Amino acid sequence: MNKRTIYIVDDNPEFLESTRFWLSGAGFDVQAWADPREAIEALARRDRSRSACLMLDVRMPQLSGLDVHDALNERGAQLPVIYMSGHADVPLAVEAMRKGAVTMLEKPFDDATLEAALDTAFAGGTVRATAAAAAADAAPSAEAVEREQAHARFVAREARLTPRERQVLGYVVQGVYNKVIADKIGLSIKTVELYRARGMAKMQARSVAELTRMMVSQQA
Repeated sequence: MNKRTIYIVDDNPEFLESTRFWLSGAGFDVQAWADPREAIEALARRDRSRSACLMLDVRMPQLSGLDVHDALNERGAQLPVIYMSGHADVPLAVEAMRKGAVTMLEKPFDDATLEAALDTAFAGGTVRATAAAAAADAAPSAEAVEREQAHARFVAREARLTPRERQVLGYVVQGVYNKVIADKIGLSIKTVELYRARGMAKMQARSVAELTRMMVSQQA
């Protein structure tokens, strides 16, 4: 059985080295680049028979992660992509998810969060690779069942929101600051913070990026 491969593109050499060390110790074959242009060329020529995923930094000085993602798609070198960012940038998170990213992780992320993201990435890659065969099966795929269950959980959580909590969270996922939200809806900043915290708790979102992923992935 081929060892699973993880490609990493990030302009921070210390992050590259530490992440490569951890993933190699966990049994993955790891290849990493600090230069996104070099990564694009190498990934376009990669062995497509190997099970692989890409960990991609969103913000890099030469090319953004979104640009790298587009370049790989144009070359037919599609991969399950896990985006990474040191900034809670909601518009970038929305764009990443619309490009079909598996998820976006906020740095620094812990081992359990990374492991869960990698499990999802490799499972998604397998499902996509066998989609043609699965289409002939009348029974719903495991991926379809999981999507339905995730949607049901989302609907149940959203139903618990009060109108004001829903309004505040709507501004939050747009990247609007608490002070601006307070001015827009005529409340104090403390009250906005309270509605925001309650809404995040009801949605079981641990961060703005996670809430954004949740909202985007459930858009019809």
